[in-house]
Amino acid sequence: MVLIQRTGLALGRIQRRYQRFLADVVQEDGTLVTAHCTNTGTMRTCWEPGDRVLLESAANPNRKLPFTLLACERGAGNWVGVETGMPNRVVAEAARRDALPGLPGLREVRTEVRYGQERSRIDVWARDGAGREVFIEVKNATLRLGTLCTFPDAVTERGTKHLRELQAMVAQGHRAALAFFVHRGDVEAFDAAREIDPAYAEELDRAAANGVLVLPLKVRMDARMLAGGWSLAWDLEGLWPWVGRRA
Repeated sequence: MVLIQRTGLALGRIQRRYQRFLADVVQEDGTLVTAHCTNTGTMRTCWEPGDRVLLESAANPNRKLPFTLLACERGAGNWVGVETGMPNRVVAEAARRDALPGLPGLREVRTEVRYGQERSRIDVWARDGAGREVFIEVKNATLRLGTLCTFPDAVTERGTKHLRELQAMVAQGHRAALAFFVHRGDVEAFDAAREIDPAYAEELDRAAANGVLVLPLKVRMDARMLAGGWSLAWDLEGLWPWVGRRA
């Protein structure tokens, strides 16, 4: 099942990424373009100079940067998704189609809903078959450490706050989930990046013990050349093992 697809993409080779939001890419015809990078993390293990990348043309022809960086190829056929808005769209679409691994039977799916005492925005909100509210926070996980995909790639106080907010929703009688969108396939399991952010890893363990579902989503990205350009399609195949899960 294809949940989201992007077509008419341009292929290039990344030269550098800088100022967080910019990436220089040489296209197949030799043209150097600067693409918008939505990923504000370190993007460590996602790319090296010379790697192939896929770019999407901006919908607004007047935008200063004409392309957005979608994915980088780490080895033949191993694509890493670096566009951080895509995980939210895929998870929301999966929820609408009742195809979200680990959370069946969702309905009334909405996105960017305000919740909690701090009036944060939850990525995906829904109701389950019993009518309970379900709060789903989505995280784009790309950092590869050995055979694991891990999150985060830098200390994230905001992410730790989200975990506390999800636990508060469970305490109020709702359901909550943390969906780690494992945006690469060259791994064997998932865990928190415990050495990078021990506080986050500890809070994740605590959240799971307090009833927050931890869903390391197994993402399949299909990149192929079609008439008119490259395409990328996203699907969810199940869940990766969470090796750090605490009993």
